[in-house]
Amino acid sequence: MTELPIHQVLPQLKIALSTGTAAVLIAEPGAGKTTQVPLAFMNEPWLKGQRIIMLEPRRIAARSAASYMASSLGESVGETIGYRVRMDSRIGKDTLIEVVTEGVMTRMLQDDPELSGIGMIIFDEFHERSLQADTGLAFALESQGALREDLRLLIMSATLEAESVAELLGSAPVIVSKGRAFPVSTHYLRSLGLDEIHRGTAMVIHRALAEQQG
Repeated sequence: MTELPIHQVLPQLKIALSTGTAAVLIAEPGAGKTTQVPLAFMNEPWLKGQRIIMLEPRRIAARSAASYMASSLGESVGETIGYRVRMDSRIGKDTLIEVVTEGVMTRMLQDDPELSGIGMIIFDEFHERSLQADTGLAFALESQGALREDLRLLIMSATLEAESVAELLGSAPVIVSKGRAFPVSTHYLRSLGLDEIHRGTAMVIHRALAEQQG
């Protein structure tokens, strides 16, 4: 497996959530937090066979993250890794990690405040902030405080004022992972009319594949 920046802080993150019930992870884009962190916690003793729920703000991102994690295990989506989004669900009886969107998360918390069978909730891309994500966190904190002292909560973000969120989580530890920087160059092509945009996009992709590496 390719070494990603997030791998360097996973031991620290595991310690934080084995000795406490909340943490904040700040990881720059490209660090690997979305696809590597949930997998790292699958076999933690405190999880005890319960599921991990990861909140993704957008449906495409939820499906993509689930697909990538499943392929890294040599499986199809719906086995160990699944997702639930509006009007689309791929989970099974053996699913341990569910990637869900905000509306799904809110309904789960409303239908079952105790969050039976769920050992950990990960709020990914929390810096995007939305009413549903904030409501979901409020419900999760209420459940943790009143019904589920064992429930783990992890806030993940690329850019966030971590201290205020950490304080909200009861002075939770803040762990920082560096990303990877790549050189970027900008190339301009002639203007395309609306009727040419698809052909032009295909042309640019073919050119990039032919001229660039990686």
